[in-house]
Amino acid sequence: MNRSDIASPELGAVEVHGMSRASFILRGAVAAGAVYGAGAVGPYVSSALAQGGSSDVDILNFALTLEYLETDFYNVKGTAVGLSGEAKKLAQSFGDEEAEHVAALTKAITAAGGKPVAKPKFAFPVNDQSSFLKLAYVLENTGVGAYNGAGPSLMNKEYLAAAGSIVQVEARHAAAIALLTGQPITPSGAFDKPLSKSQVLAKAGPLIKQ
Repeated sequence: MNRSDIASPELGAVEVHGMSRASFILRGAVAAGAVYGAGAVGPYVSSALAQGGSSDVDILNFALTLEYLETDFYNVKGTAVGLSGEAKKLAQSFGDEEAEHVAALTKAITAAGGKPVAKPKFAFPVNDQSSFLKLAYVLENTGVGAYNGAGPSLMNKEYLAAAGSIVQVEARHAAAIALLTGQPITPSGAFDKPLSKSQVLAKAGPLIKQ
């Protein structure tokens, strides 16, 4: 697959190193977003979770893995690239909020009798403020799609309500970055385009690494 086949090449270069099922699904979600755009993430996640017969704890651990990624991106990578001005303020605020999501999901998984998944290692292809903001935009929209795909599989209404609360914040993050960088606030238009898991894997498969 050449770079012209990838809708978000910066997303295609994000690395997620972890052996858990949650990490593998996250890699697939990122690959789907790279090839088809954020609109493909929800259908991929929904299909992947349904195919594996996931429990609520499995779904919460997938959400936790996504929040690990976003927290690491803002708090670690955001510091490393030396952000300034409004970008720095947003990254600090978003990083704090993503860390709160990590804490809340960890608590919910433990309360449900589950074991929180270990934090994977991440690598982000950014080295300055411009590339950081560009990736932040696609990561946040990918996160929205991931939550939209995972949410319908939750059986516990309290968990579904919590996921709905988190995804609204992720969407506001995406909108704030869009306004800062002059990108579309709703990149897929009024509705996301549905795609099957098989359609996504046809192109995204080569980007999903074990």
